[in-house]
Amino acid sequence: MARSVNKVILLGNIGKDPEFKVLPSGQPVVNFSLATSERYKDQQGNQQERTEWHNLVAYAKLAEIVRDYVKKGNKLYVEGRLTTRSWDDRETNKKVYRTEIVLTDMTLLSGRGEEGGASGGYSGGRSSGSYDQRPPAADDYAQSTQITDDDIPF
Repeated sequence: MARSVNKVILLGNIGKDPEFKVLPSGQPVVNFSLATSERYKDQQGNQQERTEWHNLVAYAKLAEIVRDYVKKGNKLYVEGRLTTRSWDDRETNKKVYRTEIVLTDMTLLSGRGEEGGASGGYSGGRSSGSYDQRPPAADDYAQSTQITDDDIPF
């Protein structure tokens, strides 16, 4: 059987303070967004910048670390795996999809009191072996997460 790889590596800035919750199962979870920017020249040779927003989620001990150390504006290095989950919207009965990165490792590149700086900070270490990062049952998590207009970056 052929092997496959699902690994995401990002370096960017936190868009807003993480949202920490405890699921009905008792498992801690945190959701937040990370912005990455790409610079390029358009057809006229003008410098342009494109920002991409990534949905991040962390579970268990890593969720608690994010809650305690990560704030809006921090620069963060993360590793994880790409996942897409779906659920039926209660109001419209339409299927809703959300693609996100389940974190397995992170390093805070901003020091305390700094926004976006690149000095020292907290390193989460190799969490993939230390923390249980398996997502909870889909229904449990979908019911705890509601997407609002504030979650949309435009």
